[in-house]
Amino acid sequence: MVTASTRFETPNASKYLQSLCKHFAHKVSVSYDAVQGRADLPPGPAVLQADDTGLNIEVSGADVQSLMRAKFIIEDHLLRFAFREEPEALQWSA
Repeated sequence: MVTASTRFETPNASKYLQSLCKHFAHKVSVSYDAVQGRADLPPGPAVLQADDTGLNIEVSGADVQSLMRAKFIIEDHLLRFAFREEPEALQWSA
């Protein structure tokens, strides 16, 4: 299993965490509250943690290809939901 993590700096972290989880809940198993969430995406799970200044995200995959797909899914959705903040691409670390 390989993992990657990133942080999206925003005062709206809880809002985005809940929006992402509600959206993914239409297709995959999800658990969340205002400050933490988990979505069991097909390529691998995504774990989210919100605080007052940002959203921490960790994704996992069985291999590098799965990890890349999980990162794409999270980043694509988050950047669309946060469009008012004019976000840039996320910087992921292994």
